Amino acid sequence: MEDAGQRLKRRREELDLRYRDVEAASIAIAERHKNEEFTIVISRLAEIENRGSIPSLYKLYSLCAIYRLDLVEVLEWYGVNLAQMPADSSVVKPPRTHSIGFSADLNGDVPFPLTLDPGMDITRTTFLSRMIQRWGRMPLLLLAASDPKTYRYAWVGMDDASMSPIIQPGSLLLIDETRRKVQNNGWTSLEDRPIYLLETRRNCMIGWCTQTDKVLIVTAHPSSESPAQVFTPDEIDVLGQVVGLATRLEPRRRSAGKG
Repeated sequence: MEDAGQRLKRRREELDLRYRDVEAASIAIAERHKNEEFTIVISRLAEIENRGSIPSLYKLYSLCAIYRLDLVEVLEWYGVNLAQMPADSSVVKPPRTHSIGFSADLNGDVPFPLTLDPGMDITRTTFLSRMIQRWGRMPLLLLAASDPKTYRYAWVGMDDASMSPIIQPGSLLLIDETRRKVQNNGWTSLEDRPIYLLETRRNCMIGWCTQTDKVLIVTAHPSSESPAQVFTPDEIDVLGQVVGLATRLEPRRRSAGKG
């Protein structure tokens, strides 16, 4: 079976490119990006093709650009499967609520969490991707009918009851990143009022928002008895609006000392 270097060599030969052609093209790419790391000298190309040397990220980019290859596919030739990244992220177990940065691929579906690591600390709101033990695939149409690039996930920490009973601790949230402008009015009930995912320098949070030129006020559900929090625009970012959620129905006991 061909290794990655041999596959790259075969592709170069299919395009009838010589070593010096690749070197010259990579120099042009390096000049465009003002970064010499994109350059592939002839001796280095020979090592990649014939000795199994692994190119740097920059050089691999240049090779894919020159050979018209899909970078994601070539990474798989080297044993790096980006589809495994969400599952691999589960080795990190952050305790806080956070948004999820893994975006949808081009296959018409997105990674979807099937199993959470039972040993992780899920008491705090956190980005879900770092807390997944096993991922599956879910068609985008089951999540939303819009561009999947606009959506991210967030996990509500087990100690985060700030929006309960509307959003229970332990819920999985679907976040629309295009809806970052706070809507101060236009809703008729608390259930209809937009809920936002926000990020400060310390943590993520969810809540209703009111924004003026000088401050952004984050309000929790009255049942939580949590006070409103006031931030200046440079202290907090609106990551998006909560547009969907999945939650467990069985009652959850709050941790001792948590309000």
